[in-house]
Amino acid sequence: VQLVASGGGSVQAGGSPSLSCAASGLPVSSRCMGWLRQAPGKEREGGANMESDGSTSYADSVKGRFTISKENAKETLYLQMNSLEPEDTAMYYCAAALYRHCPWNGLGTLADFDYWGQGTQVTVSS
Repeated sequence: VQLVASGGGSVQAGGSPSLSCAASGLPVSSRCMGWLRQAPGKEREGGANMESDGSTSYADSVKGRFTISKENAKETLYLQMNSLEPEDTAMYYCAAALYRHCPWNGLGTLADFDYWGQGTQVTVSS
């Protein structure tokens, strides 16, 4: 299984970049998928999850600004980020679980997932 995240970079506050995660060896259509992030000096935290049925959940810090989606035919998970703030600066990780539904309470941690990628850095400047 490989998860390759891309789309990060340096953006101005208020920007709207989109992250992509190309999955191989694992069908995104039938797995719990997620985006997690780790800001400098902070613990890694869940950002958004999507279950196999398309239902989503978000951290309060990104709700209303970020949208997780997937394109099954392309085996790709996306994270559309809007109204970015400097506090969104972090390494963003794409992750996948072997379950159709995310079995944990809340967004889970990286250890709850079975696979994760190398991450893509997003740096937001004010």
